[in-house]
Amino acid sequence: IGQCIIDEILQSACILAQDQYGNYVMQHVLERGKGHERAEIINKLAGQVVTMSQNKFASNVIEKCFQHGDIAERDLLIREIVEQTEGNDNLLAMMKDQYANYVVQKILETCNEQQRELLLSRVKGHLQALRKYTYGKHIVSRVEQLCGEGGAESDS
Repeated sequence: IGQCIIDEILQSACILAQDQYGNYVMQHVLERGKGHERAEIINKLAGQVVTMSQNKFASNVIEKCFQHGDIAERDLLIREIVEQTEGNDNLLAMMKDQYANYVVQKILETCNEQQRELLLSRVKGHLQALRKYTYGKHIVSRVEQLCGEGGAESDS
């Protein structure tokens, strides 16, 4: 019976992630499930990380993906976030969002040094603009913590 339930959960991963109760089920599988189950969830959410991060409930699931995913799984998600298409900056959109800004903070906490350097290099270019946004200020202070107070570019 257990495997049938897990299969059903995995099949409905994207829907459950956005549900006020279903997101807890997804978080539980990410925290305590088998490696291949976690990988399947992360692969299903990949491609929708930005949108999911901007959802009140799914943002918690995305945070768990970073907490419990392995380096390759985190890398897959980070690449999607730092990808810039014509006039569309995923990372900037996330940093200004009321839910996604927490995902960005969680990524900075959980990623490896190489991933952090990549993210910080992208974030630093936006620090001035972020100071103008309520949720962007959270990112500015987190970056300053990570870089040491003088590490982030000053207002001069």
